[in-house]
Amino acid sequence: MPKQAKKGKIMLKQRQQACITKIDHAQIQAILKKLDLLYPNLRTELVHQNPLELLIATMLSAQCTDRQVNRVTPALFQRFPSAQAFSQAPISQIEECIRSTGFFHNKARHIKETCTMLCEKYNGTVPCQFEDLCSLPGVGRKTANVVLGAVFGIPAMVVDTHVQRISQRLGLTQENNPQKIEADLCKCIPKKAWNTFSLQLIQLGRQWCPSRQPKCPQCPLLTWCAYGQRN
Repeated sequence: MPKQAKKGKIMLKQRQQACITKIDHAQIQAILKKLDLLYPNLRTELVHQNPLELLIATMLSAQCTDRQVNRVTPALFQRFPSAQAFSQAPISQIEECIRSTGFFHNKARHIKETCTMLCEKYNGTVPCQFEDLCSLPGVGRKTANVVLGAVFGIPAMVVDTHVQRISQRLGLTQENNPQKIEADLCKCIPKKAWNTFSLQLIQLGRQWCPSRQPKCPQCPLLTWCAYGQRN
């Protein structure tokens, strides 16, 4: 790596570290209260009727917008209404339906393998245990937590790019690894707020705090954000 680029990378890391501040319990409660006022009663934007549909929709959402997934899934679920139908379908037919979501070869393979495993091991139903969900092909922590929180009502902390970025900027974590970020957030956010907190940060990221050119002066969380106060 060129010296200038390396120096720039070090300076960026130092700047990020400088923005990390300790947030006490009262500040966290204030942040949560503000988020509740801004975004009450949020639900996942992925349209679904049952756990299987949300599981597959979340798998499709990797590197794809929720809006595009919602365009694809009605016809997909009409054609393949059950885990058994997916498991018995030729991969080429699944690919045909999901092509516009990107990376459709891998996604189709994972969907078929997951549904085959659901039929063989779980009687065609989606399990409600984190470890069981993560054992399914193509299902990671993020997807498992989405399903647990949205359809089973089990407290789960979803860490996507928005949650990662904003939790770092707020000083709730210094980590870059999503699993470590998840652990940090679970320690400082009350368990009963996990499901809504993730959805609220995602919405905040889209509206106020994108990766580039965040709207820091207008951000409703500026009071508690060292990153925003430095910009």
